[in-house]
Amino acid sequence: MSTFIRFFYELISIIVSGLGEIGSGIIAGFKTIFSPKDYLYLIQNYAEQFNGKEWIFVGLTIAVLIIIVALIVIIIVFIVRKYIRFRKTLVEQESLLEEVADLNEKVGTLVKEKEEILAMKVSQLGLKPEEPNTEEVKAEDDKIEIDGNCRFPQLSRLDVLNQKTKIVNFNNNQDLEQLLDDFRCFAASQLHLYYDISLLRVFLAGLACGKMIILQGISGTGKTSLSYAWSKFNKLEPCISSVQPSWRDRSDFFGYLNEFTKKFNETNALVEIYGALYDDRIHTVVLDEMNLARVEYYFAEVLSILEMPNSNEWLVSLVTDHDEHDPIKLDNGKLLLGKNIWYIGTINNDDSTFMVTDKVYDRAMPIDINTKVDPFECRPQEAIDLNSEYLYSLFDKALKEHPISQKGLDNIGLIDKYLITHFRITFGNRIMKQLKTFVAVFVASGGEETDAIDYFVAKKILRKFEQLNIGYIRDEFDPFIKYLNELFGENKMVECISYMELLKKNE
Repeated sequence: MSTFIRFFYELISIIVSGLGEIGSGIIAGFKTIFSPKDYLYLIQNYAEQFNGKEWIFVGLTIAVLIIIVALIVIIIVFIVRKYIRFRKTLVEQESLLEEVADLNEKVGTLVKEKEEILAMKVSQLGLKPEEPNTEEVKAEDDKIEIDGNCRFPQLSRLDVLNQKTKIVNFNNNQDLEQLLDDFRCFAASQLHLYYDISLLRVFLAGLACGKMIILQGISGTGKTSLSYAWSKFNKLEPCISSVQPSWRDRSDFFGYLNEFTKKFNETNALVEIYGALYDDRIHTVVLDEMNLARVEYYFAEVLSILEMPNSNEWLVSLVTDHDEHDPIKLDNGKLLLGKNIWYIGTINNDDSTFMVTDKVYDRAMPIDINTKVDPFECRPQEAIDLNSEYLYSLFDKALKEHPISQKGLDNIGLIDKYLITHFRITFGNRIMKQLKTFVAVFVASGGEETDAIDYFVAKKILRKFEQLNIGYIRDEFDPFIKYLNELFGENKMVECISYMELLKKNE
């Protein structure tokens, strides 16, 4: 046994010597540890002295040592690989931060380019000669010096531009019918855009129902141009926000604080909303192709906020803290969504888009635009100055002077009971409130009550059929059509009947 002990001692000495050499030179040390010659030479020297029992210990010792060395090598390799990955990640992060800094310097330019691209959709709409040159305006804006510590440079620039601005009362005196006629003639005479008066009645009634309108239909029928024309009619440049498939939360709509640059990435929608706080004109933010991303991801919070009865509570938190250099109208990092802003979304229903959910549809007024109107002659009409407060007063006046008739309310109640019984769908207080407003404004604009009820029921209530299995309920459509004819008169509910016929056809 003493022979094995001496063998074991010398074997361990080789390994210890090798580990010592690793400290002074890794390569030399590994050469010593992994030198077969030294091990073979040692074994040969003791081979004649080993007995059978000692050979067993020799084999076990060599096996254990091989395992230990292998584990050491694996650990070393693991540590080295992990370090390399860490360094690579660190380098990539540094490079990315530098790239982000460069990109943020170009944000303003990119926003302008995006607006120009979107304007191609309405290329027939040019600036009138008397309108200011956008390049000159940009040059003037560039002359404004903003504190370098300001997190919101574009919003602070608006503070400087509007520091002496006062809200003007334009002393408007149009009624709703005259307002629609003015808009229709303006679009035709100044922009060469032609709209049916019934569509404009629906559009204006939609504005009265809430802060969100959805223009839907086939491409090329004038969804974006209608929003454009409405902005121009109110002497404002349209704010068009192009929705991207990558939008996932409200930061895509409002922007976000860049933690690297400590600057807020301001979107054109944010700038428009902030600027609207300085006047009482009617502003619109267009969400172009809004269902390219899921609307409830990036816009549901806005819709929920606008449901609050007190408009002073329409606050969106942009940043969590306050900075002395923040814009004037930012209250502890919160932005007020003004009453004079409406949001208009345009959607195309195809395989490249997401379906708009009930939550969004219930809070918005959908309007179908599937036809184009032939050009017509009309009187020349210039853009007008219109206070949003005056527009609200016209809506209130319509509710008082043209409330939905008792017969209309009774028929709506009967429709509700029928839908519950046969289709298991209903509508709540929110939709009922919208209905009363929609009908009153539609009638005040020169329309008929039955036409208003027909359109609203078709677009806001019967739309819920799309969530059902049409194959199971299609046999119920004809009895329902018959029931509508009994309530309102033969073929009076044209929109409702056409919609159900279309569902039956597409099933």
